[in-house]
Amino acid sequence: MNEIRKLLSNYFEILEENRIAKYLQCKSVPVNFYKSEPSSVLWKKHDEIIKKIKPEDYIPKQSLLDLKIELASRIFKSCCFCERRCGVDRTIKYGNCKVMQPRLSSEFLHIGEEPVLVPSHTIFFSGCTFHCVFCQNWDISQLISGSYMEPTTLVEIINKRKSQGSRNVNWVGGDPTPNLLYILQVLNACCDNIPQVWNSNMYCSTETMKLLNGIIDLYLTDFKYGNDKCAKRLSLVDNYLEIVKRNHKIAFENAVMIIRHLVMPNHLECCSKPILDWIAENLLDAVVNIMGQYRPEYRACNYKEISRNIWIDEVLKIKDYAEDLGIHEI
Repeated sequence: MNEIRKLLSNYFEILEENRIAKYLQCKSVPVNFYKSEPSSVLWKKHDEIIKKIKPEDYIPKQSLLDLKIELASRIFKSCCFCERRCGVDRTIKYGNCKVMQPRLSSEFLHIGEEPVLVPSHTIFFSGCTFHCVFCQNWDISQLISGSYMEPTTLVEIINKRKSQGSRNVNWVGGDPTPNLLYILQVLNACCDNIPQVWNSNMYCSTETMKLLNGIIDLYLTDFKYGNDKCAKRLSLVDNYLEIVKRNHKIAFENAVMIIRHLVMPNHLECCSKPILDWIAENLLDAVVNIMGQYRPEYRACNYKEISRNIWIDEVLKIKDYAEDLGIHEI
């Protein structure tokens, strides 16, 4: 536990009130911009400011968070929050993710997450950038469900959950990526010093990764596949490895990270081991959770190799492999 605490030190410092959550820092960084300016100019200002962020002791009239919201609102009308890059105007049309305006499926204090996170205030959105045939949350990820909630109402709930013992705000789904504009709007109305967790499949666009920089304190990522063929067949996504590897590197540079990997039957050699090899070579100081709760859900029974539960010896084999690589398991 001491080793994990050291690797996630920034997260624990926020919990102990020795550090300010990144989104609060973002709200205190002054920046001048005009809504009439082209996006290229706003991105330039954003990237220059994020490099030399030095929070002030006051909330300015316009902040770095305001700039992020303006950029996100433009993306919302020609959507490229994920690397599918639908380009749809989500004020009038659903994206591939089946999301227009954000719909919250549920929110509660979750005690089933990693020990360092619980109790975690998990906020579940419906819709997802993936279409996994084995999704265990398919009823919210693949169907249009849930309802819209005003940002200020959600802020009241976040405050209530913190008073009940929540250690963080855990943005999840489905996947939170299509809902980034809404999340930024919620944080703009929020003032609690509480860590923000991005719980995602990490198929985010480069623009989204920029907007998350300076907002997210801990990335809780889902690294599913060790090759593009499995990703295409089971989640209907292209260029999986290139995008997800890129985003893991970016996230690790900007915040602390816990990488989840769900071990699936008959995917040890093609997925689990290559993923762990890459983590050992590129992100050795990341914390990894090797998960053994796979069960065939949704349409998994139509795919022979994943149509059964995972065996304990398969999970142990991957855990031993990770230990031999020197990976920090949680």
